[in-house]
Amino acid sequence: MKEQDDKSFRDIIYTADEEGHRKWVFATQPHGRFYNWRTYLSWVYLIVFFTLPLFKVNGNPLFLFNIPERKFILFSYIFWPQDFYLFALGMVTFLVFIIFFTVLFGRLFCGWVCPQTVFMEMVFRKLEYLFEGTAEQQRKLAKMPWNREKILRKGGKQIVFFLFSFLVGNTFLSYILGIDRVLEIVTGSLHENMGGLAIMLVFSFAFYGVFAYLRENICVFACPYGRLQGVLLDKFSVVVAYDYKRGEPRGHKRHGEEEKQFGDCIDCGLCVRVCPTGIDIRNGTQLECVNCTACIDACDSIMDKIGKPRGLVKYSSENNIQTGERLRFTPRMKAYSFVLLILVSILTILLVTRKDVTATVTRSSGTLYQSRDSVLVTNLYNIKIANKTHHGFPIHLKVENMDAQVEMIGKDVQMQSESLSEGKFFIVMHRDDIKTMKSDLVIGVYNDEEKITDVKASFFGPVSKK
Repeated sequence: MKEQDDKSFRDIIYTADEEGHRKWVFATQPHGRFYNWRTYLSWVYLIVFFTLPLFKVNGNPLFLFNIPERKFILFSYIFWPQDFYLFALGMVTFLVFIIFFTVLFGRLFCGWVCPQTVFMEMVFRKLEYLFEGTAEQQRKLAKMPWNREKILRKGGKQIVFFLFSFLVGNTFLSYILGIDRVLEIVTGSLHENMGGLAIMLVFSFAFYGVFAYLRENICVFACPYGRLQGVLLDKFSVVVAYDYKRGEPRGHKRHGEEEKQFGDCIDCGLCVRVCPTGIDIRNGTQLECVNCTACIDACDSIMDKIGKPRGLVKYSSENNIQTGERLRFTPRMKAYSFVLLILVSILTILLVTRKDVTATVTRSSGTLYQSRDSVLVTNLYNIKIANKTHHGFPIHLKVENMDAQVEMIGKDVQMQSESLSEGKFFIVMHRDDIKTMKSDLVIGVYNDEEKITDVKASFFGPVSKK
């Protein structure tokens, strides 16, 4: 294998020259079974991405990540900042899943369902082929002086790129602000929606910059997942790999040459030309490889033409290529799967037992207790209630474990749907009922006669001498 003798490829990035200048990748359009499957999957992904904000349940979107209002909706279930522990546990669970999945299958996610790859390869790259032609035609166009043809082709491409980026940016923004707010910004008065319009343009230009200029450099330099694979992959991980035992030495017998012993790789270079990051998969697993399978389709097409079996480049592990053994479920994989199972179980239990209404009671700062007269003692409290349901209702409070009365300040707390409500109230106790300086209270939160939840609080007061 050539990689055994020359490992200089590990010291360079294929998208930059020796002076650090950008090398544009003109990737040949792949054709084959994997490319077709990825195309079909991308259709599903794009349909879901663009239509999901339109679907609502009880007037609410299925998904909403409204960071400014700190309101999050997943499958029509509302989450507030009080549910942050669920978010944190969910992120830890997702991280462990990513680690486990990478240990098993490398960057399979990157090649098949990563939004960057789907939009770049299945939308923007295809638009580029439509406007500028094949990879070879794109190279010629890039070297061509600016004339009418070049202006029309490149200008038309950039206009369509920005329009589609505008569509992607608005759709992405609808997951944050909601589709109704986005439509209001688009159709409303410019003066009244300057802030929203500015955000919309920022999103649009950001996506345009990524897909028109940064492109594969996002995967190579910006994405941390590519860095993670260096410490997560081992010889049992399934990745897009070149079967060097079958392919080496590379070459093919030319007319007039003496008979030589070559491997199945004829060194045509098609696997390099179709790669969207410009690498040579025959050098082994590399940082830039996103497992897009373009090189598999390219190599299979060549094998078909020369009458060799497919699979010179394939999904495989280093151990499988070396020894011929199938995928092994190693102790490392078992450990990750066990941790993942525990985290998923805990997260599931927390989600199932999660309450639709949560309340927090705190004592008013700067006060201890107040003597209303020689008989009654009061403490002042603040209450915050998060309603995670789609309907509103009035609430009232009741002390459950002691003889005490609740007096609301102002109006009773009226819970609005999907909202946070606040209020202030006094708890009033008779001096004779105060047995200790600090008493633990259980306050019931009720909707009519239905108890919603319990809240704990402390009551301070003078101890009765009787």
